[in-house]
Amino acid sequence: MTVMTAAAIEDFLDEVFPHRQGTIEGVDEMRATMSLAIEDEHLRPGACVSGPSMMGLADVCLYVAILAQVGPEPMAVTTDLTCHFLRRARGDRDLIANARVVKLGRQLAVGEVELFSAGSDEPVAIVTATYVLPDRDDD
Repeated sequence: MTVMTAAAIEDFLDEVFPHRQGTIEGVDEMRATMSLAIEDEHLRPGACVSGPSMMGLADVCLYVAILAQVGPEPMAVTTDLTCHFLRRARGDRDLIANARVVKLGRQLAVGEVELFSAGSDEPVAIVTATYVLPDRDDD
């Protein structure tokens, strides 16, 4: 069961992480979807989306999926992130991220994110990441 809505997460992120990129499209049980409108700043030579832009969206999307489960936690931070680039992400299409929390423990959250060029069913990258969660009271 989610404890934060997409709108509540957007408001929280506006306060604690205003420089993030991407728009939350939805959250669900252990999942989140985001999009990134591709601009010139996201492109590398060859008119494809840069790796840092893809990894950044994936990182934020997994953070959103975690927040939906644990509530507003500014100090949940990435401790590991691995990205496998599979094919060119088109620079003329939005980037879509679908995150899934694989394991949500007391201290760590592990998840995976698939990235797509809008309109395609083939992922352009797959990201796995781990977040460390601060101590939480179980009252």
